[in-house]
Amino acid sequence: MLAYRHAFHAGNHADVLKHLVLTRVLRYMGEKDKPYTLIDTHAGAGGYSVEGRYAQKNAEYGTGIAKLYDDVDELPAPLADYVQLVRDFNPDGQLRQYPGSPAIANFVLRDTDRLRAYELHPTDHRILASYLESRPNTQVSDRDGFAAIKAELPSPTRRAALLMDPPYEIKTDYAKVLTALREALERAPDTVVMVWYPQLQLLESTQLATRLKASADAAAKKGWLHVRLTVTQADERGFGMMGSGMFIANPPFTLHDELAECLPLLVERLGQYDGANYVLEQKAV
Repeated sequence: MLAYRHAFHAGNHADVLKHLVLTRVLRYMGEKDKPYTLIDTHAGAGGYSVEGRYAQKNAEYGTGIAKLYDDVDELPAPLADYVQLVRDFNPDGQLRQYPGSPAIANFVLRDTDRLRAYELHPTDHRILASYLESRPNTQVSDRDGFAAIKAELPSPTRRAALLMDPPYEIKTDYAKVLTALREALERAPDTVVMVWYPQLQLLESTQLATRLKASADAAAKKGWLHVRLTVTQADERGFGMMGSGMFIANPPFTLHDELAECLPLLVERLGQYDGANYVLEQKAV
């Protein structure tokens, strides 16, 4: 939806999980000399001020990245790598800006790697296009990222990663994500597909991971991995985001162990109640 602005949520616990996974996937793909393509279907503005009025409304970054930012030397290596990227986005050392997924990619991708970023919101698209205008092998589009999958896959680089993290403000996003996963794997069965989703007491949310697993079982050449981080409880009416999850089709074989090293600390640092927990499960092929 064009009303959605990620700036309200930048740097929260969901961003920490999403961008930790994204960083590990891109690091792994960069280990081979051959270039690859990253397709970001809901790219956002690229970066966000945590001092601005949007981020300050609920200060969600305070229970997310701020819990890790000053302790990079004490973190497990995969988590430290991600946090260091956030620190690199703040050259004066103070946490003032949070990098979105295109900025994470801008740090990690090589000049020979391709970036295809899609963002419908006109203001965020304009900011993102300006931020990435000097990056080689990059296209920023204001078209629908879901609809673009047919044009992007299979990629001319053959190796590709796809990130989908819609706002889920409308229930149809759940069905669109599922359809997009199936289409991506049908067109390029070895694509690394990353799907972020919110953990809500909503039928579509509670069923999504199971439905994604079933689709990946049928089409992903290298299996799947599912991780969920629960940090808080729903309110008395059953509303509110309790945590979030990432589903990865064709995950790097290193990803499970890297996340297993980081998740206990994330529960400890980001958990907001005694029942905070994580789920980490994988089906390898």
